Amino acid sequence: MASSWKHYPKTGNITGIVTVDGPAGSGKSTVSRLLAGKIGYSYLDTGATYRAVALAASRRGVDPLDTSGLKTLCGSLDLAFDRDQDPPAVLLDGEDVSDLIRTPGMDMLSSRVSAVSEVRRAMIALQRRIARGGGFVAEGRDMGTVVFPEADFKFFLTASAGTRAERRYRELMLRGESVDRQVVEMELKQRDDQDSLRARSPLKPAHDATIIDSTTLTVEEVVDLMLRRMDGS
Repeated sequence: MASSWKHYPKTGNITGIVTVDGPAGSGKSTVSRLLAGKIGYSYLDTGATYRAVALAASRRGVDPLDTSGLKTLCGSLDLAFDRDQDPPAVLLDGEDVSDLIRTPGMDMLSSRVSAVSEVRRAMIALQRRIARGGGFVAEGRDMGTVVFPEADFKFFLTASAGTRAERRYRELMLRGESVDRQVVEMELKQRDDQDSLRARSPLKPAHDATIIDSTTLTVEEVVDLMLRRMDGS
């Protein structure tokens, strides 16, 4: 579908921000990258910032319950995105850690550190600095509710637990990882619980978000629905 939505609409202090939130395996990363390309925006993977914090904490021996240690860690973190690559590479202290932060272990650890207030404050500030100029599709878990509450368009992707587990399983297998399908589903359920039940910035749709169930939809069909919503049809 060709979209007529080519401008950067302005709302409050935010110009040209589209948010895509949802649980793991809902397809939001793939959808967000494709949507960004369709409308000429940049893709912002905010989950990667928390994964990078988790990796840095693991490497430096900082316990995920050590709030003071995590605060100090975030203050000294050298984190950047290389946008010359697609998807953008995640650089931690100048090292490309894009693959290292995508392991099941980092899934769980990033969920734990992201529940720490000091970490969330630091990463939210970083995410807002990155997107300050507008023209971003921001993907994560609290984009529409906390980070960019005045975004121009907000979407929340969901899918059945079985579908999300299967997608995650296939993703890990394609990366050459030896994983058990049942373990993947169990860890996905744990991640859902951690993200949804945390006190600060829990995973939930924004009140004005468009909710899309991607269980039976292709990536292209999801993006088509988004574009129709953005075009007002």
